[in-house]
Amino acid sequence: MKAARTHVLLDLDGTLSDSEPGILRSLQYAFEHEGFPVPTVDAVRSVIGPPFEIGLPQIGIPDDALERVINRYRERYSTIGAFENTLYDGIIEMLDDLAGRGLSLSIATAKPEDTAHPILDYFGISHRFELRAGATLTPERRAKAEVIEYAINELGLRHEPHIGDRVIMIGDRDHDVLGAKKHGIPCIGVTWGYGSSDELLSSGAVALANSPVEVADLVERSYVLPPWS
Repeated sequence: MKAARTHVLLDLDGTLSDSEPGILRSLQYAFEHEGFPVPTVDAVRSVIGPPFEIGLPQIGIPDDALERVINRYRERYSTIGAFENTLYDGIIEMLDDLAGRGLSLSIATAKPEDTAHPILDYFGISHRFELRAGATLTPERRAKAEVIEYAINELGLRHEPHIGDRVIMIGDRDHDVLGAKKHGIPCIGVTWGYGSSDELLSSGAVALANSPVEVADLVERSYVLPPWS
């Protein structure tokens, strides 16, 4: 018998909130002040989600300049950019629907907790989550798979034999899907964020939600996790 679904892990940027304006302006500020060509909207959108150590080299920042560009970004983002941010329409209703079905909700974001927690407080939704797991500013917990591992440990699910039935991830980028898959957890991709349907499906998303109202029903379905390609 399959175990019943009990826990939902939710990404933040591109899943619950449209954080692009603040990330865009803060990255453009950092690039300009550190002497690099200002990135386009499309370039910035391509790196929202994964840690900047992965994304910024893809849009022109050499490894030896990563630390100072990221620090310059945080200079603006922590005080201004984080709050140039809005919840997507229907997110509160989605969270209500999931909670109303008896599911435990937790955040699992690659955004550092130092900025993720204030954003959730700003939206007034922190109390809705059993756990708010994010990245650290130090190397031990940066990639999405590391954040998910931390979350399932903190939730007491590490040795759950049916974790793929108990837990599901909701996210908008391939690193959400791949990070969950590494721990035997299926991921539903959302199409209103920053990743494409092709990106999500090719990385192994078990289903796609085209609007928040679809999510709760998809969460309660059973899935077979696609094999690693």
